[in-house]
Amino acid sequence: MGSLSLRLVSSRDQEEQEVVVEEKSSSFVRILTLNRPKQLNALSLQMICRLWDLFLAYEQDPNVKIVILKGKGRAFCAGGDVASVVRDINQGKWRSGAEFFRKEYMLNFVMATYRKPQVSILNGIVMGGGAGASIHGRFRVATENSVFAMPETALGLFPDVGASYYLSRLPGFFGEYVGLTGTRLDGAEMLACGLATHFVPSARLSMLEAALCKVNSTDPAIISAIIDEYSQQPNIKERSAYRRLDVIDRCFSRRTVEDILYSLEREVIDKEDEWISATIESLKKASPTSLKISLRSIREGRLQGVGQCLVREYRMVYHVLQGEVSKDFSEGCRAILIDKDKKPKWEPSNLELISDSMVDMYFSKVNDEEFEDLKLPARSNLPVSAIAKL
Repeated sequence: MGSLSLRLVSSRDQEEQEVVVEEKSSSFVRILTLNRPKQLNALSLQMICRLWDLFLAYEQDPNVKIVILKGKGRAFCAGGDVASVVRDINQGKWRSGAEFFRKEYMLNFVMATYRKPQVSILNGIVMGGGAGASIHGRFRVATENSVFAMPETALGLFPDVGASYYLSRLPGFFGEYVGLTGTRLDGAEMLACGLATHFVPSARLSMLEAALCKVNSTDPAIISAIIDEYSQQPNIKERSAYRRLDVIDRCFSRRTVEDILYSLEREVIDKEDEWISATIESLKKASPTSLKISLRSIREGRLQGVGQCLVREYRMVYHVLQGEVSKDFSEGCRAILIDKDKKPKWEPSNLELISDSMVDMYFSKVNDEEFEDLKLPARSNLPVSAIAKL
């Protein structure tokens, strides 16, 4: 019994060390810092569970008005700890991976439907699961250090954590472009497309934090006005993809990935275009299966609420973990995160080998007696009809 209690205590200590809580005296604000800087604050299962507990507790605590979420070091959060998920898959324990995603998506849903303002300070790398832990919140503060990406198609996965909801709501077909290519956006681009709500120079973040700690209100208008005081309107770089929305809309509005590639290749027939060539190269390097399921996922997300998107994405990720159509997720993580040879061998190896029926399987019911669809927690502040429209 003694050794069991010791293990429980050490596990709790680890959770608390990985998510540091600051409760400043006489403040109505809680500051949560993701604290795995060497891992770029990649979300472990323990971190996800800790954030879940804290967010639910703060929602019920009348003394908490605002939750600030930030990361230690040069990243806000570089994603979920998918390397550990792949290790589980390789050991035949892929259901452990499913549990990781289940809990992560539940946390995403709580953040998306949170009654109190969440202010995420995105002063650094924001990728994958890090986007899920921030973009669903009310306020997203980018800086000159922000780097946003959804790199899942290069890993044999698909933009998840509710990305099919928020990417599909970016201007035009910019979400399809960001989701399929895994392109990196800076803070100015994040603000321009709506992924960030504010842009605050990093030198002013401590002053912003101090100002927020004096607020005794959950009124978004009051909080927004305070963040506005420290905000700037950054310039979008001349070479920014956001300045190419006309080409992006023309090409990424196409019905299939093959059509998108064909359209991009036609754009460079008459004149060489470095940006379009790089876009084509990104698509050709990605997992063909991932590209096809990602495009369909984002397209379906345009017509679904955030809850519906997360339920569907959980079904999709379960199929990915089962590996019945393709084992690209394991191979992509091996090539990019584990062996780091950056030479994944995708199977199927090209788009033409992937039929519509193969894509359909990722969106179909799961053939596994132990599988249960994602059961989203009841949210007292929102009726089901409202959740569907989020």
